[in-house]
Amino acid sequence: MKYPNCQMVSDKLSWSHICELIKLDDDLERSFYERQTVNENWSVRELQRQIDSALFLRLAVSRDKEGILSLAQRGIEVQKPEDVIKSTYTLEFLNLPEPKQYTESDLEQRLIDNLQKFLLELGKGFTFVGRQYKITINNIHYHVDLVFYHRILKCFVLIDLKKNSVRHEDIGQMNMYLGYFAAEENMPDDNAPIGIIMSRNKDVLLVEYATYGMDSNLFVSKYELYLPNREDLERLVSNILKDSSGEL
Repeated sequence: MKYPNCQMVSDKLSWSHICELIKLDDDLERSFYERQTVNENWSVRELQRQIDSALFLRLAVSRDKEGILSLAQRGIEVQKPEDVIKSTYTLEFLNLPEPKQYTESDLEQRLIDNLQKFLLELGKGFTFVGRQYKITINNIHYHVDLVFYHRILKCFVLIDLKKNSVRHEDIGQMNMYLGYFAAEENMPDDNAPIGIIMSRNKDVLLVEYATYGMDSNLFVSKYELYLPNREDLERLVSNILKDSSGEL
């Protein structure tokens, strides 16, 4: 039995949480959600959303075997900028089904309208600062789509939204935003800001060349408007977990 004698894993997990967790057959995945539910004080509905969006599997595919095991045992540990970045963000809660036409302004508005769910997808530690945050350089006004502050890393997080593929000029613009915030917005005890460009598509080679020599706190991530294919993710994670002999 996964929970012998109906004992709770923690007094912070309700019976309703347990009922959701016992549906998971994989021990590593279940352990991760147990830990995260306690660490982030997820409600049952929040736990359900994270399981449905395959959070554990999405995070696991970007790690090696040791990293996956650590993730399952300790949950998400936030110590450096890379720890708060996802390679792909799942935004199915926006209800923008393809091939519906939408603008970047539509995307931004939907995120604001669903801010609580977006914060859940971003992860622990994010607090909302503002949208279309105006900065002025040499009397020219620019606007950062979304600005957050990360309480654990003690830094601003700037997000720019792109409907299609990210371009090299988008990366240059975000780098400028990071420079401005570091010089003009940071308090003395703030750490260097983080920049995330979220786009529907990501040309890995273009991003590699366009970010050459740039701030390591600048990230380009994809977003998807539908739930990920769980079977494909499970297959990828299973392959990572196999050792050289082909056994788990």
